Amino acid sequence: MNWTGKKVLVTGAGGFIGSHLTDRLLELGAHCRAMVRYNSAGSRGWLDEIASQDGRLEVVAGDVCDRDSVARAVQGVDVVFHLAALIGIPYSYEAPASYVRTNVEGTLNVLRVAHEHNVERVVHTSTSEVYGTARYVPIDEEHPLRAQSPYAATKIAADQLALSFERSFRLPVVVVRPFNTYGPRQSARAVIPTIISQCLTGGVVRLGHLTPTRDLNYVADTVEGFLLAAQCAKAVGQVINIGTGTEIAIGDLARKIAGLMGASVDIEFEAQRARPDNSEVERLCASTHRAKELLGWAQRHTLEDGLRRTIEWIRGHSAYYRPCGYAI
Repeated sequence: MNWTGKKVLVTGAGGFIGSHLTDRLLELGAHCRAMVRYNSAGSRGWLDEIASQDGRLEVVAGDVCDRDSVARAVQGVDVVFHLAALIGIPYSYEAPASYVRTNVEGTLNVLRVAHEHNVERVVHTSTSEVYGTARYVPIDEEHPLRAQSPYAATKIAADQLALSFERSFRLPVVVVRPFNTYGPRQSARAVIPTIISQCLTGGVVRLGHLTPTRDLNYVADTVEGFLLAAQCAKAVGQVINIGTGTEIAIGDLARKIAGLMGASVDIEFEAQRARPDNSEVERLCASTHRAKELLGWAQRHTLEDGLRRTIEWIRGHSAYYRPCGYAI
């Protein structure tokens, strides 16, 4: 697909992955409408750091829970990248109803309006959390779904809604299922910024359980997966993992980051950071076969390269992080 002049909507564009995706679309020449959640401060999230790109970036405030907001945002666009979601797993234990509203009802609004406006493609964002602890590895797209948090349950529901709209109404939907994306702009609720920010202060790195493994993918590579999914006709109606096919335990990850930073730290378990019993996803490791065969996607950044880039960025933006506190 030639993105030059293409009219694209990104929901959740002010967030971590959404802002990187918006950046990349602008680089490729697209006209990008970026939907951010309304707030009284007028903040556009990470989009506040993005230049206007000759008028090709239009930022609209709204809420995916409000159908009228979605209808105005979708009007006149060719492709919808739906990333708006509540994503903090710990907070989903505290306020599960809000996750249903945003992740399920909000997704339904996007799908219904996209169908009414006959958009060319909807790329819906899933998460590897829907698999729960791996029953086998690598985890392919046929792996059973098992929600181990209210967040994961709402994402399963949203994914199934998206797929049902392709089957029922022929809405051209692709479900992209990123594994653990990391990189610049990620919030302190995620493990890598948590480790890096604590290493910057030295002394002790406090984490939840240290033995679970994660498949870590640098954000630029995840973004390329989204773009390829939007361009591939054979991807319609499919679920596609975006991961690396490798895994690392959280404790080993913390030691690797400390080594890259030259930080002398102790790594300790802190009970308040642990998920409830039976809720911790113990192992995630993606099968990349479908992404490679269908999209021609491949990881371009090694873990060490991605971590170095992320460390450098967080060093320059340390004011965004509170290493002594626990961000849920």
